[in-house]
Amino acid sequence: MDLFEYQARDLFAKHGVPVLAGEVIDTPEAAREATERLGGRSVVKAQVKVGGRGKAGGVKLAATPDEAVARATDILGMDIKGHTVHKVMIAETAPEIAEEYYVSYLLDRTNRTFLAMASVAGGMDIEEVAATTPEKLAKVPVDANEGVTPEKAREIVEKAQFPAEVADQVAEVLVTLWKTFVAEDALLVEVNPLAKVADGRVIALDGKVSLDANAEFRQPSHEELEDKAAANPLEAAAKAKGLNYVKLDGQVGIIGNGAGLVMSTLDVVAYAGENHGGVKPANFLDIGGGASAEVMANGLEIILGDPDVKSVFVNVFGGITACDAVANGIVQALALLESKGEEVTKPLVVRLDGNNAELGRKILTDANHPLVQQVDTMDGAADKAAELAAK
Repeated sequence: MDLFEYQARDLFAKHGVPVLAGEVIDTPEAAREATERLGGRSVVKAQVKVGGRGKAGGVKLAATPDEAVARATDILGMDIKGHTVHKVMIAETAPEIAEEYYVSYLLDRTNRTFLAMASVAGGMDIEEVAATTPEKLAKVPVDANEGVTPEKAREIVEKAQFPAEVADQVAEVLVTLWKTFVAEDALLVEVNPLAKVADGRVIALDGKVSLDANAEFRQPSHEELEDKAAANPLEAAAKAKGLNYVKLDGQVGIIGNGAGLVMSTLDVVAYAGENHGGVKPANFLDIGGGASAEVMANGLEIILGDPDVKSVFVNVFGGITACDAVANGIVQALALLESKGEEVTKPLVVRLDGNNAELGRKILTDANHPLVQQVDTMDGAADKAAELAAK
């Protein structure tokens, strides 16, 4: 889950990372009082989850409360790279900025560790720094068992070649930022710029945070940070039912048991779809090992509720949950949906393999549901689902 800048600022402040005061508003007039509380001057910053706000005109200085109202009026409703601005942050103006730096922590999946990145060339896209002047971007692995100690922070500072006069402050920020990263179960925390201001202080002027949704069970407060207005309604409904679902832009609904199998199914359907007018997968949906009738019904209800879906491919490899249980789940799920008055009109292609596959196929054959077709192979079933969707 990616956070807005104001949410990142609040998390930083909570854990002791030095930040400037600020508050979020959603009406132009509210900018007046907020600016007055900040001493009569402010920076009006568009709150969208995309970079390049300044270049797009989404960050403006306001010298007076009236000017803050005018700038908020200009920015609210703007479109920035396809993102509409619904909120702005009224932030305290920083003293004159002397230098801008960059620091971040992220999960390094490739090397199965965490990574610290730091640069004295902050205030610009870090991708550009990495591409044009890679020597200015220090990358330091962080052992999860050791974390970022003061000694590790000094190592990062030295490799990034921070000026001596700010080295201690930056090291302190790095230690505190790591504590934020761990405490909030983040996948990314980034400060750009981390600024040295005229009075010598080092302050986080902008922040980016991405939280690990898999840690929600121990981070109940993170629910308040979700941007529910922007959430896909199907994904929200699936989450409410405890389903692992991601909406895609295709026409073949996918249900499988196991993330690896579902990912493979997406690839096979996309490949098969090339022969049927470019049909693509409509979603990722992993029902896990316990494919009960209720779980199957919930999955089908979500997928069939997607107007983009033209056919459904149920791809199951029986393991702990045998194929006969899955087949019974499909039959009962269809009956359950019909009993709720939810008419099922889209064809289902089912491929069962593994534990008790033969018995599962027989259950579906005996049920003889007019919308259910069985195909023995994964490739064949993907092709049939794509064909039906194209029709």
